[in-house]
Amino acid sequence: MLTKSTPNTGQQNLFHSELFSQLDTKDPLIQLANAINWAVFDHSFEQYYSKDNGRPSKPIRLMVGLLMLKQLENLSDERVVLQFKRNPYYQYFCGYPNYTPDVPCNATELVHFRKRIGTQGFNLIFKMSIELHGSLAQEPSVLIDTTVQEKNITYPTDAKLAIKIINRLNKLAKHHNIQQRRTYVKEVKNCRLAIRHFRHVKKRTKAKKALTRLRTIANKLIRELQRKLPQYLLFTTYQKDFLLYQQVLAQKPKDKNKIYSLHEANVYVIAKGKDHKQYEYGNKVSIVSTKDSNIIVGVVSHNKNIHDSIGHAKIAIEIKTSPLNRQYAIEVMLAQKRYWVQKLSSLRRHLNETIVISAIKSANCVKDVLP
Repeated sequence: MLTKSTPNTGQQNLFHSELFSQLDTKDPLIQLANAINWAVFDHSFEQYYSKDNGRPSKPIRLMVGLLMLKQLENLSDERVVLQFKRNPYYQYFCGYPNYTPDVPCNATELVHFRKRIGTQGFNLIFKMSIELHGSLAQEPSVLIDTTVQEKNITYPTDAKLAIKIINRLNKLAKHHNIQQRRTYVKEVKNCRLAIRHFRHVKKRTKAKKALTRLRTIANKLIRELQRKLPQYLLFTTYQKDFLLYQQVLAQKPKDKNKIYSLHEANVYVIAKGKDHKQYEYGNKVSIVSTKDSNIIVGVVSHNKNIHDSIGHAKIAIEIKTSPLNRQYAIEVMLAQKRYWVQKLSSLRRHLNETIVISAIKSANCVKDVLP
């Protein structure tokens, strides 16, 4: 059931002073909270709530404010909820008129709220953040580049994935009170110790045998649970997980579309040519920012590891055809010269009145103007 945000009436409290009167009015969070039109979010997101049924929800301004603070301060869901309790500026930013010593909600409610508003809701929040910059975000010249959004996963190895699968299967059997023939706990520990010396020349053979044994153990546990689990659980709940485990155990070092994490199965490996980090694991993202003020006005996340030129073409076409975050059309697009080799023809076709400029250096970026 929808709980409406508390409006700021400006009426003084009879028993104690308001939170705003106790804070520094020049603080950036105070100024940002006063500049945002929060009523837009209430009007747009109320369609996702029931008006007279279910448990009362948290106010929409609170949830949107927590999501903004999470990104501004680079915090996790758990940390932003805890900092809300400790920081009165966070509470004012989220629309609380008085200080409260309690946490506003459980951290998992932020997950549910993100799923509730979906991509359209995040686009609305993103559009509002761009509008706060005014004319600075409407520059005719923009820069296009790609980066990597790394996922919070450990460095992937075949041994780590096999051990995680074994631990998950043992936990699943214990949860359903299934009597296992063996849990292989002690043997898995010995295999883990043997795999530590995988790079040692004389001990590499032993490490390879340990890895093979881990995969054999995992496959044995999968087959045992498939025999002993009830059929309705096997096909409705755990079938997808078992297929994922079998795919991980069967993949080879040089296979394509490998799985690098059990809880983030869509992660792929990206090599950007960095000296300090040869490989990164996450998603490739194309970003459009204004040339002078460096304000991000467009973002596109790619589900596959595509070439940078293709990613630039996609985000250029999307911004051109969808005026969601800008009031005026883009006149000039700047990018590194090597990115435009593959997709110049498609850019001419889709962006016929937009001038695309390829640049080698940012200081000398007006070169090779396309007709």
